[in-house]
Amino acid sequence: MKNPFENEQLSFFVLVNEEEQFSLWPAPIDVPAGWQIVFGEDTRANCLAYIQSHWTDMRPASLKQQTHGIVK
Repeated sequence: MKNPFENEQLSFFVLVNEEEQFSLWPAPIDVPAGWQIVFGEDTRANCLAYIQSHWTDMRPASLKQQTHGIVK
């Protein structure tokens, strides 16, 4: 069985969590709790391109806030 995360034949979503971390997610698999769809349903390649262009700071949101002296 082919790994669904690497299957170019499937459609994908781009997910983001409350820490502003991104994930490539196969459309046929239920979205896990705590994650929201921000892009797709689209090809794996287009979803990866979206992640590359939008996830420019890999630090979790809580760390970015601490760095800038902002606390929620």
